[in-house]
Amino acid sequence: MLFNSLHFLVFFIIVYALYLVLPHRWQNRMLLAASCVFYGAWDWRFLFLMFTSITVDYICALKIHRSDDERTRRIFLGISISINLAFLGFFKYFNFFAANAQVLLAHFGITASPMLLNIILPVGISFYTFEAITYVFDVYRRVMAPTTRYADYALFVTFFPHLVAGPIMKAKDLLPQIQNERNVNADKFFEGCHLFFWGLFQKVFIADNLAKLVDPFFSVGPPYAGAQVLLAVYAFAFQIYCDFAGYSNMARGLGKCMGFDIMINFNVPYFSAGPREFWQRWHISLSAFLRDYLYISMGGNRRGTCITYRNLAVTMVLGGLWHGASWTFVIWGAYQGLLLILYRLFQPSAQRSFFSSGPAARKIWSGINVIFFFHLICLGWLIFRASSVQQTLDMFHAMIFNFSTQPLIVKYYFLDM
Repeated sequence: MLFNSLHFLVFFIIVYALYLVLPHRWQNRMLLAASCVFYGAWDWRFLFLMFTSITVDYICALKIHRSDDERTRRIFLGISISINLAFLGFFKYFNFFAANAQVLLAHFGITASPMLLNIILPVGISFYTFEAITYVFDVYRRVMAPTTRYADYALFVTFFPHLVAGPIMKAKDLLPQIQNERNVNADKFFEGCHLFFWGLFQKVFIADNLAKLVDPFFSVGPPYAGAQVLLAVYAFAFQIYCDFAGYSNMARGLGKCMGFDIMINFNVPYFSAGPREFWQRWHISLSAFLRDYLYISMGGNRRGTCITYRNLAVTMVLGGLWHGASWTFVIWGAYQGLLLILYRLFQPSAQRSFFSSGPAARKIWSGINVIFFFHLICLGWLIFRASSVQQTLDMFHAMIFNFSTQPLIVKYYFLDM
C-alpha cells in the first residue's frame, strides 16, 4: 500500500477518524491493528516473520534489563541481534552470497551449483530490523528501560508511517511517544498536511518524472556519450533525493497529524561541503544508526588513526551493503568510506590556508567545496545506480574519453508518450 495511492487515502481517512474519537490506550491498539493491515496488504505471510522478531526482542530486552550478570546480558543481546540479522541476511543476501561463492570456487577449479532460492524480500525488513536493534542495544547500554507492554513495543516496530521506508527511529525517541498521551490539535494537523503534501509532490511530480529520464538510459548498454551520462547522473541525484526525502516527509506528516514527532531525515544534503557534513544531512537516521551502533561499537576514533580509518571503511561498506545485495552497493559504500578518510587527511590543511586569507577567500573556498563535493557525490550515485560494475566502468570511461552530446538523452523521456 503506497502513500501515493487511493487505497492508502481511504485507509488513512478511516484510521484517522477512529484515532480522533478513541482514548489513548485504544488509539495504540487501533494503530497496531491498522499497521498490521497496512503491512499485510503487501504480503500477509511476512507478518509472522515480523512478529517473531518482535517477540524475541521483547523477551530478550526484559531479560537483559532484569539481570545484573554481564554474561547473561550479553547472551540475550547476542540472541536478539543474531536472530534479527539472520532474518535480514537470509531474505536479502542469501542468493548474493551463494552466487558469489560459486564464482570464487570456480577460480580454484571447483565446480559447484549454488542453491538459489526464489526468495521474496519482505518489505521494510531493513528498516524494522535496525529499529529493533536500537531497542535491545539501548536497553543493554541502560540508556532506556524496556516496556512491559508487548503491544506498545509491537506498535513501535510496526507503526505504519515509518515502517517500510523510514526514518529509522530509535526506540528511546519513539517509544515514549507511544506510551504517553499525545496532543492532537489544528496546528499539528495542518503542519502534518503540509509535510505530507510536500513529500507527495517530491515523490510524484519530481522523483517519478525524473525516473522517466533516468531509467531508460541505465537500461541500455554501451556505447555511451559522456554528456548523456552526466545528465543522467544529475537527474538521478535529484530523483533519489526527492524519492527518499519525499517518503520521509510523508511519514513525518502522517505522524504529525496524530501527534507524533518523527525525525527529519534529509536536510538539504547537496549543500554539504564534505562527506562528514553530507552524512549529517543525508538519511540522517541511517547515519545515526551506523555511527551509534556500529562505528562506536568498533571503537570509533578512540584507538588511533589507523583504527579510525578502518572503522570508517567497514562502517560505510556495510552501510552500502544495507542498501542492496549487489557489488555496486558494496563499492559505493567503500567509495563513501574513502571520501571520509581522504577528507580527514587533507581538508584541515587546505582550510587553514584559506582561512588565513580573509573572509572573501573563506566564502570562495566554501562555495568551491560545495560544488566540488556535489560532483563527488554524483560520481557515487553513478556507482549506486548502475546495474553492474561493468556499466559503471563503461559510463565513467565515456565521461572521461567520449564527452559527446549526441544523441541527446532527452529523447528517452518521451519514449512512452
